[in-house]
Parts: sequence; structure tokens; C-alpha cells
Amino acid sequence: MARTAKGDPLATYNAKRDFSRTREPKGERKQGEGNLFIVQKHDATRLHWDFRLELDGVLKSWAVTKGPSLDPADKRLAVRTEDHPMSYATFEGIIPKGEYGGGTVMLWDQGTWTPVPGKDPRRTLEEGHLHFTLDGERMKGEWLLVRLKPRPGEKRENWLLRKVADAEAGASGGLVDTALTSVKTGRSMIQIAEGKEVWHSNRAEASADPQAEFAKPAKKAAAARPRRSAAGKRHPLPAFQPPQLATLVDHVPSGSAWLHEVKYDGYRCLVAASGGEARAYTRTGLDWSDKFARVVKAVAGLGLDGALIDGEVVALDAKGRPSFQALKDALSAGGELHYFAFDLLRDGGEDLTGLSNLERKARLAALLEGAAPPIHYAEHITGGGEEMLQTLCREGYEGVVSKLADAPYRGRRTQGWVKTKCLHRQEFVIVGWTASDKARRGFRALLLGLNGPDGLRYAGKVGTGFDQAMMTELMERMRPLARKTATVEAPRAATRGAQWIAPKLVAEIAFTEFTDDGVLRHPSFIGLREDKAAETVVAETPVPAPDVPARDSFAGVKISNPDRVLFPEGKLTKADLAAYYGTMAEAMLDWMGDRPISLVRCPQGRAKQCFFQKHDAGSFGDAVHHVPIREKDGHEEPYLYVDDARGLMTCVQMGTIEFHGWGARREDVEKPDRMVFDLDPDVGLGFDVVKRAAFQLRDILGEMGLVSYPMLTGGKGVHLVLPLEPSREWPEVKDFAERFARAAAAAHPDRFTANMKKATRTDRIFLDWLRNQRGATAVMPYSARARAGAPVAAPVTWAELEEIETPALYHIGDAATLLARRASPALKDWGTHRQRLPDL
Repeated sequence: MARTAKGDPLATYNAKRDFSRTREPKGERKQGEGNLFIVQKHDATRLHWDFRLELDGVLKSWAVTKGPSLDPADKRLAVRTEDHPMSYATFEGIIPKGEYGGGTVMLWDQGTWTPVPGKDPRRTLEEGHLHFTLDGERMKGEWLLVRLKPRPGEKRENWLLRKVADAEAGASGGLVDTALTSVKTGRSMIQIAEGKEVWHSNRAEASADPQAEFAKPAKKAAAARPRRSAAGKRHPLPAFQPPQLATLVDHVPSGSAWLHEVKYDGYRCLVAASGGEARAYTRTGLDWSDKFARVVKAVAGLGLDGALIDGEVVALDAKGRPSFQALKDALSAGGELHYFAFDLLRDGGEDLTGLSNLERKARLAALLEGAAPPIHYAEHITGGGEEMLQTLCREGYEGVVSKLADAPYRGRRTQGWVKTKCLHRQEFVIVGWTASDKARRGFRALLLGLNGPDGLRYAGKVGTGFDQAMMTELMERMRPLARKTATVEAPRAATRGAQWIAPKLVAEIAFTEFTDDGVLRHPSFIGLREDKAAETVVAETPVPAPDVPARDSFAGVKISNPDRVLFPEGKLTKADLAAYYGTMAEAMLDWMGDRPISLVRCPQGRAKQCFFQKHDAGSFGDAVHHVPIREKDGHEEPYLYVDDARGLMTCVQMGTIEFHGWGARREDVEKPDRMVFDLDPDVGLGFDVVKRAAFQLRDILGEMGLVSYPMLTGGKGVHLVLPLEPSREWPEVKDFAERFARAAAAAHPDRFTANMKKATRTDRIFLDWLRNQRGATAVMPYSARARAGAPVAAPVTWAELEEIETPALYHIGDAATLLARRASPALKDWGTHRQRLPDL
């Protein structure tokens, strides 16, 4: 059992070790209080992560079998082990085989921990639960440890380690899949295992105070964010401008002329910023910089120059969704606010309102590149709006805002922006209340009104959606507004005993419909609106969505022959492919932009003649650029590259279906910034075999300290993508890739071959390393494939790969899904981990 006698918490630790045979220190309790925590990755009998918290002069310890997860839905088994001495806190090295815990140990994380206020961790530990906040280099935010009820005959003490949903929550593999090196020395597990350093805790150079040793690395400065304006005089802070407003419609407009965004459930907010100053304005021009102080501070820290951004201030609920009620709670209690930016009106003093929606969003995305929460760039999709609405409604969101992609910004309500809601929701004026027959309730229902052509009219009453705190706040706000005469004409039966008030307060109400006489059915109170004046509140009546012809141009590129069928199996056309790439252009360019590319062109469709093209004699025009690259014989050839959506769409207009890219960018084509291993299975091998091979290679690479990311190819297999620092040239990278592939094939000859000859692939997977040589290419993330069904190459997480049954899971009709996935916590950092190749 893990628990020890209160008089000697290290008794179990000492009992497990024969100190005549090991040079480990005899456990001695540290004097004084501290709040250190560490995690040691420990490859002993089986790989696990030792999670340790300093308490009462020792390290309380648990062995976490799969390692910590950032996903609050994951409950990781944590087996309580014996308390360890503080001298263990700085250890990284090898415990010799045959000794207790023999194996490789990495110092995987370090920092401090704080129990939640008002709870004594000594008492709650004994009761079987710990709730605490971590401030480590990797583990941050709130966490829980909960003891499980023991089963009959069970000797070990089993606990569960779980992340609490907060701003630090993330993907299931967000830590263990990418954090592969020591926070102390930067070494991988293999480098530690091959080192000569063996654990002897009584070394003279060991620190007497591990907390002091950790103090400096635990406080590493955050990487400086690039400045977004040139040095010298900045433009003045932009003035408020009236925002563009959306018209309520009865369905999501169809066609590729529209882009679609999440309808955020919060307060509309324009933020002006220049230099280190920023101001936040409501939709009516009120200065709410104090109320939105966290957002204002974050925007001011971006170093923008004369920028005016349009967006929404929101608070997130426990599931990470924007929630108006959560926003009200956050504003009253000082909780966390987030800002989703979806438009850019000015930048560098330049008026951008005359540009199209797509152009403004592209400028905004570039401006906010690298910005961190609470600032978010609001993603969008082109086409697929109805599918997006269905998904958002199912997940509990408010609805969708659709915008004409080519339209300028108008500071008024237009049909260039339209909104479609999952439920009917709008603002109403509170005109009075009816008394409750219960002592604790301040009122039974609120009486509501709307402005119309003949003045304020009665619109019904709402009696649900309040908690006691909200009722108390409403009563405090309504009492000073009391009046003796009726505020509106209303049926006596519905308003008997009413207390009328002056029409000053505005409430947001959800409801199913209006009755024929204009009264609400099934209303529910959402919250008070502080940003809207009562006299502006009118009934919102959905109108038919505007009928806009399907787009035949994207990013200024006209698509000829849009009805030509490129994928005969699903009768998918050139317009369908163009709509997909128009939606995914930004995601594609993250990987493909400024990289020499080869195109798979199929002008008449995938079932007819297709060909590779990597050079251009000028037929693509000025949107597709050339980078001269010296060939082996010394002469130069103009390779293709694109750097914006217009270049990408020009390639599509010219019949391109697939995009393949070099492993280096044009700035220095001799130094690769990524490595790719293509798992190409023999005919007849199932995808399950490919997946098991991918996980095996991931673990081998991980032991070397290399982070790899899986990508479905849309073909037969999986790519393992390893982003690199561009510090080594092609011969070194190719040599590493070849030797790794041949070593893997030699160690597992029944599963892998590194020989490209077909005869060697029988019942095996070709571990294709040849894509890592100068001039070779690999399919780009999100590229469509010239295969039946129009599949696409799609990044996935390792956790997702376990459940996926085909490498062609996504196709060009899934643009909305792919774009939403790209912005999700699980994938937002996919492929971003820069690393150096170790020596082999």
C-alpha cells in the first residue's frame, strides 16, 4: 500500500531499498514547507509518468500509466506509490537494472502546485481527493486526483488524474505526444539511456534545495511575439465606426458566394488599437474598455498600428461554447473573457471597408497570426452553410452568420450579412413584473414589450430561465423604475396585479414562436442586455434568404467550365473542387505557401489523362510564381510556387486536382523544414495493419525525442509528418531518413521493408523514406486526391487515428468539417513542433 505511518512518511521508500547494494540516498524528510511538483517519465517494467507533489517535506507520488491528458474527458489511471525524498526531485538518468525501479528516467516537467483555496490538502488526500492548480512548464491550470474504491483483494491504491475544463485544457495527446524531451537537459529517452550518467543521489554536486534548482527554468520568459508595425511614428488610435449588422433570415443561403461563421453568443465589440494602446466599443459606440479590460490588454499587447477590429466578446461554458449566461456571470464576477475577431476595418491607418469580406479576413488572419487566447481569429467556411448550422445547433450553439464573400463592409443592417438561428432569440423591453406567491422569489414573471409603428406594444411574459441571484439583481434594477400607470396596453387576465416599470431595461429571450396576436410561446430568459437601448428593440421577422447566383470566381480567379465533371463517381464538378479549395485556401497555404510544388493536373477529369507539372513557361500568369533551382547538371529550372489564394485558385482553374510540395521552402531550398515517412501497404493489407505500424513508428521516433504527426493520405496509407528546424541540408536529412527506415525494417522484417521494389513488399509496408531527398515531393495537407470519391489528405490526431477505419475518411464535400477541425484544440497545433534531428 502507498500510505505510510504518519511518523515516518519515508518508511516504505526505505524498506524497498537495500542501501548496502544501492547508492541511492536513504530517505530523509525535508524541513520546512514548499510547493514543488515534478513529473518524471520512467521507462521501467513498463513506461509510465511519475507524478509527484511536495507536501510535508516529501514527494507524494503516483505512477500515471498513459501520462497526463489535457482533455477533461480523459480519466488517467494513477497508481499511488510510496512517498519519495525531495532529493529525488532533480534526478534524471539511469537506475541500473536489478535495482528497484531500474530503467531510464527523464525529468519531464517541473513547477509549483497550489491547492484550491479553503481546502487542506492533507485532509483531502486522506479522504481520497486532491484539487489543485499547476504552474509547470507543461502541465498548467486546474487538475483533480480522485481515489477509486478498492476492489476485493486489491493491494494497490488506484487513483484517477483528470484535467479540469479551463483555458489550459486541450487535446488528449497534447502533452505526451509532443513533449518528448527533458525540461532539464533537452535530451530524449534514448539519449539519456545511452548516456553515462547513472543515478547516484548522494553526488556531491546534487542541489540541497531542488526548489531553488527549478526556480530559474520554471520562470522562462515567453517567446516574444513579432511586432506588427514598423518602428517609428504610429498611426493614431482609430475612431469608432458603426458596425455592419445582419438581417435575420429563415434559412442559410446556399451556394459558394457566401462564407459562413459561427454566430457568437456575446457582446458585439469593435476594438481600436495602435502601439500599446487599445479601446473597446459596443455596437452603439459606448466605451467599455474597463468592462472588457482583459481583452483590451491582450489586443494592446499585440503591437498593432492603427487597427480597428470587429468581433464579439464572449465567455465560454464548461464545454467550451460561447454562452451569454456565462458572459453575464464573467462580467459580474471578473471571470475570463474571450474575443473572437471576424473583420478588419482599418490597418496601418488604411481604410479597408471597400475590400471584399474574403480580402479583409485574409488581412485579419495575417494581422493576428501568433495571437493567443483571449484573442481568437474567427474561422469561416465557403459553402456548406446548412450543414454547418445543423452541426452547431446539435452542439448547442446559437446559429450561423452568412456573409457575401465579395461584398464590402457597410456600417448598417444589410442583406450582405444575414443570420440564421437555431432557436428564436431576440431582445425585448421589460415593461413590468407580476408578484410571486413564494416568499423567496421576487416575482413570478417579467412582462415584455416591443417597439412598433404605433409605439410600445405588449409581447407576453417570461417566467423561466432565472436563478435566485438573477432574480435578486432584476428586482434591484426594476424597483427604482416603478410607475403607477400601465406601460403598455395588455390583456387584464395576463397582467392582473402587475407592477409596471419605465421601459428602460432590455432582456434577451429564447422562444419557439409568436402567436397570431403577437405574444411569445414558450419563452425563456437568457440575460439582460447592457449594450442595447430600449427604444431600438423591435421585432425581428425572418425574411427569405437572398438568392445569389452560384459563384464562378474565387479570390479574383474566374472558373471556366464550372459544370465539367472531374469525379464521375459522385458527379463532382470543377465548381465543387473550386469551392473546396476556395474554402480551404488559408489552411492549404499554411503548408504549401512559398514552397516549391508539383501539380497533378487533370483538365478533363480524374478518369482521363492526368500529368505532373513542376515547371512553367508562363501559361499560369502572374499569380503563380517561379523560384529558380539549380539542377544536378548545373543549369537552373523555374519551379512553381504560390503565396496567396489567387495563385492557388489559378492552379485549380488550370485543371489541378492535387498539390505536392517539397520538404523545404523557397527561402532556402537546400534546408528542409519537414520530414515525411509514407506508410505504403502491400495490396491486401488492411488499414488496421497500417495503423499499428504507424503507432509503432511513432513510439520509436518518440524515444529519439522526435514528435511526429499522422496524416490520412486520402489514398492507401498514412504519412508521418515531422516538422524540423531548417538547420541541416538535404544529404544529412536523407541519410537520417534512410538509416531510420532500414533500421526499422531490419528490427521488424515481418512488418516493414525499406526497399522500393514491389517484390519485397509482400504482406509488408513499404516505409517510403525517398520523399526526404532533394527534389522529391509529398502530398500537401488538405490537398484533394485524383481518386474515386474525391478524398483529401487530412491531418488527424493520434487519439483519432485509433478509431479511424479508412485513409480516405474525408472528401471535398467536407470543407466545413475540416475547417472546424483545424481550429479545434485537438488540431490547432498540429505540425507546429519545431525540432532538430538527433545523430544516428
